[in-house]
Amino acid sequence: MRILVCVKRVPAPGSKINVTADGQSVDAANLGFTMSPHEECAVEAAAQLIEQHGGEATVLTLGQPEAAEQVRYGVSVGMQRAVLLAADDDDWDPQRTAQALTTAIVDLEAADGAFDLILFGNESADSGGFQVGIRVAHALGRPMVNGAKGLSIADRVANVEREADAGRETYELPLPAVVGIKEGINLPRYPTMKGRLASKKVEVASLLASGEVGGLTKVGLRQPPERRSETIVLGTGPDAAAAVVDVLEELGVL
Repeated sequence: MRILVCVKRVPAPGSKINVTADGQSVDAANLGFTMSPHEECAVEAAAQLIEQHGGEATVLTLGQPEAAEQVRYGVSVGMQRAVLLAADDDDWDPQRTAQALTTAIVDLEAADGAFDLILFGNESADSGGFQVGIRVAHALGRPMVNGAKGLSIADRVANVEREADAGRETYELPLPAVVGIKEGINLPRYPTMKGRLASKKVEVASLLASGEVGGLTKVGLRQPPERRSETIVLGTGPDAAAAVVDVLEELGVL
């Protein structure tokens, strides 16, 4: 089995995001970066499937040279190959990104054979566009389900489960197929010492990213107003008991 996982380098969740003075990009001066959480689960899903069925898993990302950190991390937790689509900047819209990924996938498959399964995260942690995986699947002419909270392979069929308002939906996708993984499908593993050493030694294949600019145009980035909360100290020790009772009465608890 051959699996490809597409990931994205994003600011670490929970980081304070600052915008550059011109409002056109994120100020990365003091930011830590990581892989999108949904994509971490996609990498884990690929690792588990390779352990069950054998084969090889490749992790791919589009970005500047620094993004090699993310594909090396993928190798440290079970991927065997790493590919970086080199881009001169990070300002890629979903259409352009999907075109570049599709072209790269076609080239990789022409060289080494078709991927049985291509995995994406449900959406990226920064832009949250929900588009790239679907666009790539459409361009490749392969069936696709997004929001997967369950994934297994049997008899060349991907069995995919996802949550819905009415309960849980189940899909059967003939391979080759594309699946968008949602956080919570599994618990991503931590890199082992062996995995860390392998990630340092792996040769990251570099391909030139190419794609036409899509129909979306970025006007600018704005930070939302900061939310402030106030904490009132009711007292300390036994003297605070009466004040606590008064608050509970106001809330209707007593």
